[in-house]
Amino acid sequence: MKPITEYQDYRRYMQDFYEEKKKSGFTWREFSKGAGFASPSYLKLVCEGKSSLSRVGLPRVANAMGLSGYELTYFEKMVEFGNATNDEKKKAAFAELTRIAKEQKARVIDSDTFAYYESAINSIVRELAPLMPGALPNEMAKRIKHLYTAQQVRDSLAMLTRAKYLEETDENVYRQTDKAITGSTEAIPLALRSMNREMTDLAKEAIDSVNVHERNISGVTMGVDTATLARISEEIDKCRRNVIALANGCKNIEQVYRLNLQLFPLTDKV
Repeated sequence: MKPITEYQDYRRYMQDFYEEKKKSGFTWREFSKGAGFASPSYLKLVCEGKSSLSRVGLPRVANAMGLSGYELTYFEKMVEFGNATNDEKKKAAFAELTRIAKEQKARVIDSDTFAYYESAINSIVRELAPLMPGALPNEMAKRIKHLYTAQQVRDSLAMLTRAKYLEETDENVYRQTDKAITGSTEAIPLALRSMNREMTDLAKEAIDSVNVHERNISGVTMGVDTATLARISEEIDKCRRNVIALANGCKNIEQVYRLNLQLFPLTDKV
């Protein structure tokens, strides 16, 4: 079984614990009984996502799995992360998971991807830095149309080079690496939501601050059914892929742009 610090989903950790013990004839009934639960299937339901581990049940399950020290603390934070009801609580719990794992010099799954997507500045700097060889962070900050400080640019450059999303080939000279920015854990959608909120705010600023000839902001309000919605979503995905192909084919990059494709309901179903 993998070390606990390679998990972020407490249900997956409990499931893997059970699967490992099952090799010796271990049952869900024994697991639940060992944690002091009357229902023989309760922990199975938790692992299936049909129930959540409560604060009362948490220490009992941790004890049944033999967790102590940093492993117990990490498990507690995993439960907080998994049960959190809003993004603010999830981010706080994920920060604690990352801190504990780093203290144990353990691998932190998708931490670089999370850091990249958590703020819009990182994608901006990753595109801008190669266009400005030799530029200092304050010079880059001045080129960004929105209010970012030199320190934010400096911190972003440090994260991007540490994660190998940028490579410093000479002093203050950067190039993009071929390393893909991908992630698959539950934390990544959390970071993406944070970045999308920030990018949406930047789009709102652009309505007033950017010349109409330098932007293309429009929208349409429409009534649709489920089948039409699916077809529209497919067209948006196709459009996004075509735009990416056009951008990838650009040989003389002069400026960094952001394209937001937003389709969302304005009403409940009637």
